[in-house]
Amino acid sequence: MDPILIGKGVTDDIAVTLLPRFGNRHGLVAGATGTGKTVTLMTLAEGFSRLGVPVFLADVKGDVAGLAVAGDGGEKLAQRAADIGVADYAPAASPVAFWDLYGQLGHPVRTTVSEMGPTLLARILELNDTQAGVLDIVFKLADDRGLLLLDLDDLRALLNLVAEERKDVSTEYGLVSAPSVAAIQRALLRLSQDGGEKFFGEPALELADIMRVNHDGRGVIGILAAAQLILKPRLYSTFLLWLLSELFEKLPEVGDLEKPKLVFIFDEAHLLFDDAPAALVQRIEQVVRLIRSKGVGVYFCSQFPDDVPANILGQLGNRVQHALRAFTPRDQKAVKTAAETFVPNPKLDVVATLSQLGTGEALVSTLQDKGIPSPVQKTLVAPPRCRMGSITDAERAQVRAGSPVGARYDTAVNRESAAEILARRTQQAAEQAKAPAARTREQDESQEGGFGQAIKDAIFGTKRRQGMIETMAKQTTRTVGTKLGNQIVRGILGGIFGGKR
Repeated sequence: MDPILIGKGVTDDIAVTLLPRFGNRHGLVAGATGTGKTVTLMTLAEGFSRLGVPVFLADVKGDVAGLAVAGDGGEKLAQRAADIGVADYAPAASPVAFWDLYGQLGHPVRTTVSEMGPTLLARILELNDTQAGVLDIVFKLADDRGLLLLDLDDLRALLNLVAEERKDVSTEYGLVSAPSVAAIQRALLRLSQDGGEKFFGEPALELADIMRVNHDGRGVIGILAAAQLILKPRLYSTFLLWLLSELFEKLPEVGDLEKPKLVFIFDEAHLLFDDAPAALVQRIEQVVRLIRSKGVGVYFCSQFPDDVPANILGQLGNRVQHALRAFTPRDQKAVKTAAETFVPNPKLDVVATLSQLGTGEALVSTLQDKGIPSPVQKTLVAPPRCRMGSITDAERAQVRAGSPVGARYDTAVNRESAAEILARRTQQAAEQAKAPAARTREQDESQEGGFGQAIKDAIFGTKRRQGMIETMAKQTTRTVGTKLGNQIVRGILGGIFGGKR
């Protein structure tokens, strides 16, 4: 299998290549801003794609998207390619799939809260150890009660449940304090404001969709739009770490292959390690060390080599170091560190060369036969065949329209999960609480109705018996009649007897 051409050695006038069978031994592309790191990444991505290896990388500045469009060519690029020895150089586009956590510049990238897990989620939310422990309890409670955690609404619902049942939960799982629950809720609010609502949900990303090969045998290059995402460094780094962890956990062991199954490029790598706890760095080191046997190559890109911890830096066998400007003590230390990581070349003063490299030049060392690093070479990096710059909205839309995975991810799905289940239970409990009260009112009304009817019957009477009013009326009539009659009788009798006298 043909090697990937990185460029041409200036010192020894030889082709500088990367052997595909060592592509899974990971690598580092470093250098100061504006020295050509992005172009080198594009050249590597094109090389792996032509070998049938899928690539996934982040587009931090918006110019990596140019991989989807053929380059403009030009005499300068053609001459540079000829000088390096690229015999078949011609402008060409690569098969590309655009992805975007916010769903604006590419297909939405989603995962579920359960798949993310409490450890990485605690990093996104910037929780302390106590709050992270409460989050562990929330996940355990969800598992025990069979409640799906798919989106942030589900997590909020579980937190509310834990707050309501805090005493019982604390007894069974460990102490849960109201301030810790409130702190997690506030952190979720911040995450929602950063756009995290769109990241958690379904359909979740399937690894097979970032490991596709085009109909012509070229590997599809997945490009994550990260111009906005990079402004949320915790979310950016944690997402890429989650994706790397998913690859590690779900891909089978394959050993050393003729070429990698996937190349994963982590741009702005320092964001992954800034303020990361020791346990997390240890986890990254473990993944990087062992994922090689899953057929995945990981390439970090950053300004300084020491942005990557030493234990991980030692795992990176393929090195491309662009210019470093030794203007500050930090820069001078970085130059020394970078020089020490290369296999020496008697014909090259590495320390002096690092500060004198021009744009598009780099010091390169890759693994060769038997996995032995080659001596460092000052290299003129080969130009990519794609456009070295951004693309238009129309060009992006055209690429998205032709993507075979768009129909699967572009429409969100919201199936029943913890939030809906708990809301339904709450509603049922409320209705059950209302039912006895309604029956009590009906009974009261029934009782009141029976007593009232009895009084009504007693006062007004029924068809079978007379009421009090009718009785009193009759008695009054009789009394009045009797008195009137007596008066008349007395008057008549008086008149008779009086007449006799």
